[in-house]
Amino acid sequence: MGAVEAVVGHYKEGNFNWPMIIYMTFVHYTALLGVRALLSVSWETLLWAFLLWPISGLGITAGVHRLWSHRSYEAHWSVRGLLMIFNSIANQGSIFHWARDHRVHHKHSETTADPHNATRGFFYAHMGWLLIKKDPDVVKAGRDLDFSDLKADGFVMFQKRLDPWFTLFMCYLLPGYVAQYGWGESFWPAVWVAGALRYCCVLHFTWCVNSAAHFFGDHPYDPKSWPAENPFVSVCAIGEGWHNWHHKYPYDYAASEFGVASQFNPTKLFIDGCAAPGNKTTHLAALLAASSKPSLRSASRVIAFDRDPERLGILAARCANAGCGNVGDGGDAGTGSVVGGSAASTKAKIAKKKGKRLPREKLGGQGNNERDHPLVTVQLADFLSVDVAAPLMDGVRAILLDPSCSGS
Repeated sequence: MGAVEAVVGHYKEGNFNWPMIIYMTFVHYTALLGVRALLSVSWETLLWAFLLWPISGLGITAGVHRLWSHRSYEAHWSVRGLLMIFNSIANQGSIFHWARDHRVHHKHSETTADPHNATRGFFYAHMGWLLIKKDPDVVKAGRDLDFSDLKADGFVMFQKRLDPWFTLFMCYLLPGYVAQYGWGESFWPAVWVAGALRYCCVLHFTWCVNSAAHFFGDHPYDPKSWPAENPFVSVCAIGEGWHNWHHKYPYDYAASEFGVASQFNPTKLFIDGCAAPGNKTTHLAALLAASSKPSLRSASRVIAFDRDPERLGILAARCANAGCGNVGDGGDAGTGSVVGGSAASTKAKIAKKKGKRLPREKLGGQGNNERDHPLVTVQLADFLSVDVAAPLMDGVRAILLDPSCSGS
């Protein structure tokens, strides 16, 4: 009854976003046409539709989310161009507008300024927020943030100038043309299956990050926040379901604590693969790997995080030897907070003497499970990025904090 009252209330107040309601009706109607056409298309078309799930998904996860919204890694122009194409096939609005709304979401999560505020209910967080006009607080928050980095990106602005016609073509018609000229499939059935049905599924997979991953799952890193660790969402959204970690450390390119052997994360594999050939896609896990002095960029801070303070001590020494700034957390030098595990509310002192090991018992106890040990973080102030793709150290990752990119 509450849902009915909410719908009636929005209607009386004139809050319905009628263009989006009409468009979403079209999206789901054409997806049903795809369901009806499933048995009439060839296996090649079915495989093509399946492959377009991770292809278009990477345009969201590796592209507009981890690259353009959070700037958690740097990409060569060839990678950015490819991700813009993938993102256009995903057709979830322009990169510019998606990144704008997502930065607002992180800065004002679960408040009236959050575009898909989960406190307003599962359906609202999933897709209801698109069907009504934005809250004035959301509009104001979007105007207050700086998006100069997006405006300076040629691929972002190219897509924005052609919005929505370019993305509509790439999403619906391109899959049909590929199937028609590639293996002789009938054009419209291919459009409905590889275009419309695939598109609708990927839309809902992405929306599950805002809904299911804010309602269901564990909260090992930030127990007080809504975002949760949700393996099901990670499968659907190719690695985006480790959401409690992501909201705690939004600038980590992996968006998850553990490696792909422990946490399903194809997006991380894709970014790692792009970094491997040496195409200057900066792998943030490798920021401190270079023995030589790193190349400079705008003033930034880096947080390194690990479960072993000895490794962080070595890391701090390496940072100091490279002449890249002091070690600290914004307060006393060498102090990091412990998050997760059984010692989530305690503090750990990272030795001010480089490389000094802290007693394990002071860090939350022993345990065979990796999650039984607390996660120690230490900020490496003013460390600047390097164009390398070597491993950082076993089990250690670093994330860039750039003050020009809002988020929390």
